[in-house]
Amino acid sequence: MSIDWDYFIYTKNDNWGSYIENKRSLVDLWYKRYIQEKALGRDIKESYKLSPAWNTFWKRIEKYFIYANDIKAYVSDSHALSYEIAKENSCQIVCLFDSHADLGYGGLPSLNFEVNCSNWLGKLLKDKQIKEANIFYSPYTIEKPEYFKQINSIYNIRYCSFSHLNKSFKVSAVHICRSGAWTPPWLDDKFTQFIDAMGIEYEIADCPARKWDTENISLSHQINYLMA
Repeated sequence: MSIDWDYFIYTKNDNWGSYIENKRSLVDLWYKRYIQEKALGRDIKESYKLSPAWNTFWKRIEKYFIYANDIKAYVSDSHALSYEIAKENSCQIVCLFDSHADLGYGGLPSLNFEVNCSNWLGKLLKDKQIKEANIFYSPYTIEKPEYFKQINSIYNIRYCSFSHLNKSFKVSAVHICRSGAWTPPWLDDKFTQFIDAMGIEYEIADCPARKWDTENISLSHQINYLMA
């Protein structure tokens, strides 16, 4: 089971996304957007809404998923880690909860690239590490299954919702990613509450804490952020 924090986040600005995963996109770009929006008389926080479903998600999961006795759980910033987790735990099926399908956004040729946050699920299928992918799109996604027509025609991919579930999946590993390039730092406290509510001991892999302090931004920092 792989869960992206952006599954729960609605944004009014569809252009704020798809970034390289580095410090600049995790922190600096968020301050840049904040400064730009403030200059226009807008509060950037008004452009992002957290669905109340984040607080009931694990209760819904318990109805349809069974945790293995030796289940492992991981938390990271990048979703690309799901490739290694599925491989190392010999997972045959991946259930993905996300605003993005992560099948590869350039058709089949994108699966020839190295594993990254946008193609890891497609790579698992191409490399025959898994047999089936079940994608649960966020209610806020702007993607559609037909965007991946070519990949869908070759691999065993299902686009699901909770209402479609009529069987229990046994879960051997859970991965929760923050996707900090897409999800705002002022919601990180809620993210921590979400992973703790999972109720499973987890390992954190490369998910650096982000400080969000808009009250004490110096002029030099503002200039640096605007150049990001």
